[in-house]
Amino acid sequence: MKGVGRLLKNSTLRLILDGAALQRCGNRAVLNAAAILLALLFSTYTFADSGADVYKTKCSACHGKNGAGDTMLGKNLKLRPLSSDDVQKQSDDELFTIISKGKKRMPPFDRKLSRDQIHDLVKHIRSLKK
Repeated sequence: MKGVGRLLKNSTLRLILDGAALQRCGNRAVLNAAAILLALLFSTYTFADSGADVYKTKCSACHGKNGAGDTMLGKNLKLRPLSSDDVQKQSDDELFTIISKGKKRMPPFDRKLSRDQIHDLVKHIRSLKK
């Protein structure tokens, strides 16, 4: 390397070679950043949990596997089945608000779930109707 350094005493040549080295590193850095960005993008949207998956992890403890409210907690809270006319007649916006903000003893989920996840939950609740 010392011999190369002596050969590169010309500052213009040194700047050109340093710029080329930075450009090569920069391209790698850009490619790495793009790969990370794509991985994050796909992990959040393409592989996001479905409404049924979110329901299973966040809702089924109280509302039951099929939304009947037939768990110990659901029975103690006297929950209506999610397939009932009383629940199904509510608008999507009303269900979204109930899930987001909570209602009576139901806790709010707006800080635990994304808006898209809550919309998916509303769709899942619609699929439970009789």
